[in-house]
Amino acid sequence: MLEGIIVKGIGGFYYVKVDDTIYECRARGLFRKNKTVPLIGDRVLIKINNEDNTGYVEHIFDRITELKRPPVSNVNQAVIVFAAQKPGPNLWLLDRFLLLASFQGLDVVICINKSDLDSDGEADMIYKIYKRAGYKIIKTSCKTKEGIDEIKDILKDKITVFAGPSGVGKSTLLNNVQSNLSLQTGSISEKTSRGKHTTRHVELIELDLGGWVVDTPGFSTLDIDFLEEDELEKYFIEIYNKSSFCKYSGCNHYKEPNCEVKKAVEIGEISRSRYDNYLSMLQEIKRIRRY
Repeated sequence: MLEGIIVKGIGGFYYVKVDDTIYECRARGLFRKNKTVPLIGDRVLIKINNEDNTGYVEHIFDRITELKRPPVSNVNQAVIVFAAQKPGPNLWLLDRFLLLASFQGLDVVICINKSDLDSDGEADMIYKIYKRAGYKIIKTSCKTKEGIDEIKDILKDKITVFAGPSGVGKSTLLNNVQSNLSLQTGSISEKTSRGKHTTRHVELIELDLGGWVVDTPGFSTLDIDFLEEDELEKYFIEIYNKSSFCKYSGCNHYKEPNCEVKKAVEIGEISRSRYDNYLSMLQEIKRIRRY
């Protein structure tokens, strides 16, 4: 049997890369019996049919990580891409992406793309907020080439999922990292100021510089129904760090008196937008648990 990695899956067929060859494979029935679905990113053993050079997935090695949306395994890093403009940044959605990536145990990098369009300084403001919160964050522009070399360094020898809303330039950014990728890029709808979906399926792409990237469809909503109220603060770095100084254990940083997190918000030590997004998610979790 040959060992390889699943790079694409369409209609029950799995495309497994072994060295420089990609084999079209089906999964053995035992996976359906065990309710195991092969995922892009899985390291597998395949058996080849010499008559037509197709194969069967015989074994899936243990996964290091497993994402549900996008359905991909063994990713160890997330680059969350937002645009400075066209479309404008949605910090509520950004904080949701950050929460989910951190929950999965992924290293996280925030990328503010289209920095050349930052005429009002909003991208600089966002950069300062999230840098101060403790995140690695970079600004990129495919027009001026700002940050492209830094993105290459980040991607090297990692398996990285690119996430973010449609239209922020994920595919264009990857095309600038490696010109022969020729990923389809889209435009912005003038009516909605949102991006049009161009990535139709999940695919693992090997980079010449070393490493792999997952180019994914854009998302507009992400569920957090798996979280409990007291878990939420762990995924807001600056809130969690400050929470140990609160007067009461189990403080939700909402209506409790003498809350150090609320004090930090008032003096500008913690971003108001980050705190408001935390409260919004806290109320969402409360509603979910109520029903």
